[in-house]
Amino acid sequence: MTLSPNALAWATHIAQQHAPLQIGAPLSAHDVQRPGEDSLEPPLAAALLGARMLGFIEADAKTIARAWLRQSQRCGGFDPSAWPEDPSDFEMPAWPRANGFAPCPKALGLYAVLPNAAWVARMAQAGVPTLQLRFKSPNPQAIAQEIQAAVQAVQGTSSLLFINDHWQHAIDAGAYGVHLGQEDLDSADLPAIQKAGLRLGLSTHGYAEMRRADALSPSYIAMGAVFPTTLKNMPTAPQGLGRLATYARLMRHHSLVAIGGIDLTRLDAVCQTGVGSIAVVRALVEAPNPEATARDWMARLQNPLRPSVV
Repeated sequence: MTLSPNALAWATHIAQQHAPLQIGAPLSAHDVQRPGEDSLEPPLAAALLGARMLGFIEADAKTIARAWLRQSQRCGGFDPSAWPEDPSDFEMPAWPRANGFAPCPKALGLYAVLPNAAWVARMAQAGVPTLQLRFKSPNPQAIAQEIQAAVQAVQGTSSLLFINDHWQHAIDAGAYGVHLGQEDLDSADLPAIQKAGLRLGLSTHGYAEMRRADALSPSYIAMGAVFPTTLKNMPTAPQGLGRLATYARLMRHHSLVAIGGIDLTRLDAVCQTGVGSIAVVRALVEAPNPEATARDWMARLQNPLRPSVV
C-alpha cells in the first residue's frame, strides 16, 4: 500500500503542528496506515492518518478526517495547520434548534457530583450552584426515595439538581434535570424527559460522542475525563488540556462541563479552555471541610488566574 507523498507529508505536518493534542506515544504515518487506504483522496488520507498519529481512537479519527475534508471543500483547499473547529464541518446544525431540550445556564459554575441526598442537602446549603445525585443501589424503592429526598433538599436554595441515570424517577420527583452517559442513550426515553421539561446533560469522551450528543441538542455537554481518575473505568484515555480546549471551541454554542481528575492546582488551566463549569467528586466529598473547600472553588471560579498558554 502506497499513499501519495502529499498525504504522507500532510499527515506528518498535522501530527507535528497539533502536538498538544497527542495522547500516548507519537506514531509515524507508516505505523497507522490500514490496508486499502491508498485509494483515499490525499486530504482525507492525511487527516485520518494525522489524527491516528496523535492517538485519537478510530471513531474520532474518522470524524476528524471527514470534518477536515468538508472544511477543505468549504475553504477551497486543504490546510494541515487548520484544525477543524467549525460546527458546520462536523455537520452540526445551527442554533436555535426545534429539538432542543430546556436550556440551563451557559456557565453552571461549580458542579458537585454527590453520592446521596444528605450530601446534596449539605452542598446546597453551602451554595454550590449545580449538583448531581449519583446514587447507586440495586433497590428501585431506595433509589426513588433518595431522589425524592434530594429534590426536596434543594428546595428553597439556588442549587440546580441533576439526577444521574434514573430519568424516570427524576421525572416523577420533579428534578431540574437528568444526566446520562453514552451507554444510557439507547434505553432512556428522551422524548419523555423533554416533554416533562427536565434539562438533559450528556457525557462525552471525544469527537464521535460529541457529534452524537450534539444531534440531541441537550442542555449541556460534559467532556472528559480531562485528567486520570480512579473513580470509574473510563472508555478512553484522559483527554488532556489541549484536547479539552479544542473540544470547547467546537462546542462553543453549548453549556460545557469539564470533568475528571480536576483539582485546585489544575482549575485555572481548565478554566482557560473556555468551559463554563467544572465537575468535581472527590475534591469535595473527601475534603476535611467540604463547605470551606466549596467556597474556595467557587471563589476561584469567579476569579480564575489566567495562564498564558494551555
